Amino acid sequence: MNTTTYKPSFGQQSVTSNVYSTRRAWIIVLMLVLFQMINFADKAVLGLVAEPAMRELGLSASQFGFIGGAFFFLFAITAIGVGFLAGLIPSRWILLAMGLSWAVLQFPMLIGGGAMMLLVTRIILGAAEGPATPVSLQHVQGWFPASDRALPSSLVAMGSTLGPLVAAPILAWIIAHPDWGWRWAFGFLGMVGLVWSALWYMVCKEGPYSAYGRKQVAPAQEVEAKQEEPVSTLNNYLPEVRLKGVWFSATFLVATLAGAGCFWAQGFLTTWSPKYLSSVVELSPEMIGMISTLPWLMGAFTLFILGLMSRMVMRRGISVRWGLAALFSITLAISGFCFAMLPSVTGYTAVTMLTLAAGLAMIFPLAPTLVAYCVGARQRAAVMAMVTGIASLGGVVAPIMVGYLMQGAGYTPDIVPGSLEAKVALETGMNKAFWFIGLYLMALGALSFMYLNPDGLLQRLHAKYKK
Repeated sequence: MNTTTYKPSFGQQSVTSNVYSTRRAWIIVLMLVLFQMINFADKAVLGLVAEPAMRELGLSASQFGFIGGAFFFLFAITAIGVGFLAGLIPSRWILLAMGLSWAVLQFPMLIGGGAMMLLVTRIILGAAEGPATPVSLQHVQGWFPASDRALPSSLVAMGSTLGPLVAAPILAWIIAHPDWGWRWAFGFLGMVGLVWSALWYMVCKEGPYSAYGRKQVAPAQEVEAKQEEPVSTLNNYLPEVRLKGVWFSATFLVATLAGAGCFWAQGFLTTWSPKYLSSVVELSPEMIGMISTLPWLMGAFTLFILGLMSRMVMRRGISVRWGLAALFSITLAISGFCFAMLPSVTGYTAVTMLTLAAGLAMIFPLAPTLVAYCVGARQRAAVMAMVTGIASLGGVVAPIMVGYLMQGAGYTPDIVPGSLEAKVALETGMNKAFWFIGLYLMALGALSFMYLNPDGLLQRLHAKYKK
């Protein structure tokens, strides 16, 4: 088995238990799980308010799809920009700023904003949430040694699935309440965001393995390349490398393309999934609220199992390629297969397939995590941000693509809601989208298995691109 190894020349042993606080580390994990829950509840709310919002604001399917996709217009830019910034200033303050901005941006719709306000706030909210995954992963990885990173990273990533899981029934109840309605769904998320920000201000610190928690650790320049330990057991303080070696690697390219497919699935789930369940599967609003949680529950379960399995095998010295990347690849391919099967099934079988397809596609955070194994603490956020930023374009494409496919199949604003014609047009458009993403994810699963190799990339980076 091909493993790449690096061993610090000295100083690694100076990171002792008095620095590495297990209790504090897991409190930080919990707070970042909540952070990601709020992050993804913010995304899911648009799909839940689709029916009443489209009706009250007079929006067509393509217009609503455009607003859904608008969330990702600045997502990539800010993800990349703030990701690089996180290597210069403590990530705890970046996380606090994001939490506060998310909260504030929910309130304009509560106080009566129209279609244009919804569009503007979704664009700005997307910009504010773009850096969430890379910066939260950067922060939590600063609290754990390399061999233990996979599980806490997966737990933080689980927040992205637990957010809609917890929020969907609450928001559905708020939307259906005669005294509140769909606008209060945004108000509720705003208040939750303010509470989290206050708690984070009280507990946030930088971890001992972060770029700003290294007072008892030897400088990165003192870390030498050795052939003694696997990548999975490396200390976080690898020397910096020229990042062009990362950008032009097969590992980076495949991880980014795979992530784009995951974002496509997420974009569909947060924008069009409730519409699919109501019009095609013909579920009641109450059932939609319950069923909408299932893909997120599946995603949480998948991330937990993959993180646990990876932690177990990498603690035994197994390479990152086989301990985590292979699991990621197989899961991606299974997700694609389930998407491709959706046009062939109906009723609750379709619900099951959608749950599996979308749930298994929620493993995106593992893509930037895999690439980040190749660099040290100060460069992790930049690398993860680049993967996240480019991959997020899949979230821009999905809502718009599905909206136009539906419209091309005859689902126009003047069509009678609930009619057979409307159902056929909607189903035809969505089935075309399912075929596309299914084939895409199966292909990327195969490519990931062949080319997603953090161990080999780390070896090449530190042989050729070391600063």
